[in-house]
Amino acid sequence: MEQLLETQFEKMGARAKVALETKWPETRSRNRRVIRREEPQPIRVNVLRDGQGEYFEVVRRKDTRVQIVEVRKADRHLLLLARDSHDVKSKFLCGHDERAWFVAAIPESATVRNVQDAKDALKPQAVWESIRAHNLPERQRDRRWNKAFVRQGEWFFIPRPKMRFENLPVLRSEPIRRGRGKPHVCQFLCRLGGEQVRVCGKFPNGLTADEFARLDPLERQRHRWRTMARNARAFVKGAIRHPDHKTIWLSDWHEVVMNTETQAQAMRHVAFLD
Repeated sequence: MEQLLETQFEKMGARAKVALETKWPETRSRNRRVIRREEPQPIRVNVLRDGQGEYFEVVRRKDTRVQIVEVRKADRHLLLLARDSHDVKSKFLCGHDERAWFVAAIPESATVRNVQDAKDALKPQAVWESIRAHNLPERQRDRRWNKAFVRQGEWFFIPRPKMRFENLPVLRSEPIRRGRGKPHVCQFLCRLGGEQVRVCGKFPNGLTADEFARLDPLERQRHRWRTMARNARAFVKGAIRHPDHKTIWLSDWHEVVMNTETQAQAMRHVAFLD
């Protein structure tokens, strides 16, 4: 199975290392004694780098069957399906986007039979509404720049040219990020609503005011914190920069919407997403 999967990745121009899981995650006490050993995940999908460049790492549990549903060589994408002993299925879109390889978990609620279905499943509802509003032809729906949206990595920017923010602060060089992913830096950003949180490297999803207050004072002093908004509606314009993507320029306000991969239970099996 391992060799067959690696060959399938080679068809789209990527290297892959596929292996069986041999390590059982351990929970240790303060004196480093092992408290328990946990069953490893059915599958882990990652993008790593060695002396030859980037490659996909696929590590499966012994009872997990993995297959490639479709390879699109010209598009440099493939759809990977994992099925564990309980017949629980997880699907992943693996491919190349501008400058780097990526892997994205597909929501289990979506009916996905091929690469195109996976791309469509990653588009959130707001994107589909914009596609319909602009009567966007099917051949343009996967382009990174069209009338309905601009896409950079996992983020979609939907045009909202009539938005005005006279009474709200406009932030400069503001990052948007998902978890520990590398941030996309927006030249101008304005937020509506959301919950204010304190963010640092250890708590990338942020802590509310109450959670931050309950934190040990030494723990609070140990980190560099940034105040951000969680689950806010964000609007951006100007330059949007990211090291793995070409800088885009938005002349009008655009609403920021993330793709749907965070809705996937399989998201926990993905180590690298951007």
